[in-house]
Amino acid sequence: MPTFTAITKLTSAEQAYSLSEAMENMTPEPMGVGVFEMEDGSNLWEVGGYFTDCPDDIELALLAQAFDATPFLVSELPEIDWVAKVRRDLSPVEAGRFFVYGSHDADKLPDGRVGLLIEASMAFGTGHHGTTLGCLRALDRLDLAGFRGRNVVDIGCGTAVLAMAAAKIWPQPVLASDIDAIAVEVAQVNIEANELTDRVRCLEATGFDHPDLQAACPFDLVFANILMGPLIELAPEMGRVTATGGHAILSGLLVEQAEQVLAAYVAAGFTLHHREDIGDWATLTLLR
Repeated sequence: MPTFTAITKLTSAEQAYSLSEAMENMTPEPMGVGVFEMEDGSNLWEVGGYFTDCPDDIELALLAQAFDATPFLVSELPEIDWVAKVRRDLSPVEAGRFFVYGSHDADKLPDGRVGLLIEASMAFGTGHHGTTLGCLRALDRLDLAGFRGRNVVDIGCGTAVLAMAAAKIWPQPVLASDIDAIAVEVAQVNIEANELTDRVRCLEATGFDHPDLQAACPFDLVFANILMGPLIELAPEMGRVTATGGHAILSGLLVEQAEQVLAAYVAAGFTLHHREDIGDWATLTLLR
């Protein structure tokens, strides 16, 4: 099956993420859209969409014009075993005591580490990205400081790596949710691969908008590794569903966005407990 890419460049991170959201509504719909800061010193951002059908040139031109982007470059990729390629390219990730790996690296799990198996075909959320890495480190810091999560939820869970990490170090079951049905399926596969089906339950939901999530609150730890806009929108609700003395670990935001997100959460009753910047990405650990 052919795969087509449509790639453009922008000068603004905010515009790049806005364009990526707009591309999700294209026809034909992309299999996925990625946003990357270019590492050539140009201060440009690259947005790329992946399609099984050739994208419409006119729609791409209109999007580029609307978001002040360069014209899209459309290419057809050679038919490559991408899963095999990812397996070759993705090495295990260590985040505190956590060790995130694919099944092809199962023999590399060190003694005494908490292993989290994420298959290469589900590469987003493997821990290679600064946001996931930051959240895992934040969880490790809280645990080492004596915090024990008894009612934990992972909002926008993706691969469910954060929910699984909490379930592996603490005895109580963990809830996870994602707005995307495919992400929920991916999460469920990972939960089963890690033998956590009785410990992690994944729901399809927008934010906390699910009766099971509402019934379970207040939470003493909330993960939300999403984007700046949804994080700010969730702040008032996050303040309501997080127990006094509980924590929220937030990421998916750029370093320059951290203060704006923090201000929204301070207004919702949180204080900053810890902040870590990894490359261009910030992770906030907040106390309610």
